Amino acid sequence: MIETLRCTCEAAECDRELDESQRMLTMETGGGIRHAYECECGAVTVTVVR
Repeated sequence: MIETLRCTCEAAECDRELDESQRMLTMETGGGIRHAYECECGAVTVTVVR
């Protein structure tokens, strides 16, 4: 079982850690809660919490 998860930027060669201060959008659907994060590099990473 995974104890802790890290949210990191998915852009090529970035891998910066993302936190709530970079969260730009939260949306709830039948498939779970989606969070969109904007990294300092300009890339957007979307996560899904079920």
